[in-house]
Amino acid sequence: MELEWMRKYRNFVEKIIKFGNSYAQSYKTEYNYNTPIKFSASQLQVVEYILENEENHQNMSEIASRLGISPSAFSKNINKMVKKGLLEKFHTSDNRKDVIIKVSDFGKEIYKIYSEYAYETSLKKMFEILDEIPDEYISKFTEVLELSAEMTHLDKNQPEEVKLIKIE
Repeated sequence: MELEWMRKYRNFVEKIIKFGNSYAQSYKTEYNYNTPIKFSASQLQVVEYILENEENHQNMSEIASRLGISPSAFSKNINKMVKKGLLEKFHTSDNRKDVIIKVSDFGKEIYKIYSEYAYETSLKKMFEILDEIPDEYISKFTEVLELSAEMTHLDKNQPEEVKLIKIE
């Protein structure tokens, strides 16, 4: 049975689903990525976010919120990465409660090795394809990906049914 509601976009939707499933499968699994230590895609996202926002000195809860990770899962990930030497924890002189995370020098070395490996093994080809596409199409495709990501939270957009409870 063909699902008519997908119209001519069935193949496109299938590829988005395949990507999502593949990513979900590897999200927490740790790999070497041609480096001397193992880390997961979720840990990699944290390192990348911190490197891109280093000057902001954001605390752990701010970063977890920006990445859409629960505070407890984020904290567990951070602790694993601190033990591996990828990250370092700090606090400010005026607030000992807020923990500030920085990528260690070792973490920066590992990220450099990883990024070169990722570029050569997959991103280079992807970027070559993207170079053939006009920027406005890439912007539209980015919108499609954002909408696809929001679809995983469809239930969150629905208001919970409110029941009235009689006061006696």
